[in-house]
Amino acid sequence: MKISIFDVAKRSGLSVVTVSRVLNGAGTVREKNRQRVLDAMKELDYRPSAAARSLARGKTGIIGLVMTTLQDSFFDAIVSELNEILAQHGYFLAVAVTKGRLAEDESHYLIQEDRVDGLILLSPVEEDRYLVELKRRNIPYVLIDNQNAENDAYSVTIDNIKGGYIAGQLLAQLGSRRVAHLSGSELFRSTKERRSGFLQALDEAGLAPFELASGDYETEFGYQTARRWIEAKQLPDAVFAGDDTIAVGVTNALLEAGIRVPDEVAVVGYDDQVIASRLRPFLTTVRQPADLIAAAAADMLLKRIDGSMKRAASVRIEPELIVRQSTKKI
Repeated sequence: MKISIFDVAKRSGLSVVTVSRVLNGAGTVREKNRQRVLDAMKELDYRPSAAARSLARGKTGIIGLVMTTLQDSFFDAIVSELNEILAQHGYFLAVAVTKGRLAEDESHYLIQEDRVDGLILLSPVEEDRYLVELKRRNIPYVLIDNQNAENDAYSVTIDNIKGGYIAGQLLAQLGSRRVAHLSGSELFRSTKERRSGFLQALDEAGLAPFELASGDYETEFGYQTARRWIEAKQLPDAVFAGDDTIAVGVTNALLEAGIRVPDEVAVVGYDDQVIASRLRPFLTTVRQPADLIAAAAADMLLKRIDGSMKRAASVRIEPELIVRQSTKKI
């Protein structure tokens, strides 16, 4: 027979209310009575339900995370770090992958019915819709890689302008003169910021871009664009790709056509995903430090939940250039 809180109350000779207060760590219980409850629990081998204790405290013990894809090792690294950090603070991380847009009168299921104590939005594409509902329900939240600067109050972002700049600067310093940039979807703020930084670096070097092309953050976009250059016999001598998957597509097309990387065309990616250091030539890329991003987001959200963050704040993290085999040595 399953032991209940009522059995503990009967064994201790105290009320159910007193037992409940002991289970929830209330400081209003006399030490003598607290000990009686603990002794009764031990005698009965009673283990209180974590869910029940969370409910009694008015907390779920769950933090939600909404993202748009699982097919990204950079996002995967952030989620893994968040899961580990939040577990150390007694929270479970509930991950939801939402690819489609919410209907006009719809809210995300993690936000409904007080399912979570807080929410993290990872690279959201329609954050305004989420924020209206989160604020209405008074749910603490943090944005990672958000799209609208006006929502930066509780956010963790990467300095993508600097990331694009250091990529462009490297290629200019290597002596490249025909430098192309293949960027991802224009839905993302990071796409525009990386391009802006890249163009700034080229302008300082007195260069005009060989080509600026926009597409999806997919290998196929990089591959087909490079095939077009090859078939037209008009090649850049360097490519800055908006992320590593685009860069891999470019590299595959070049190597397939017998064009040497980096001797004939240098390639730089962005993110430092797992694939960047697995396929040869190893990819020069701009690293976004997933561990620092996750730590900053978790710290901010936990402070919002416990009420210790009194003012809105944002964190901007510096990217790092990782030079590998796909670019020549300076």
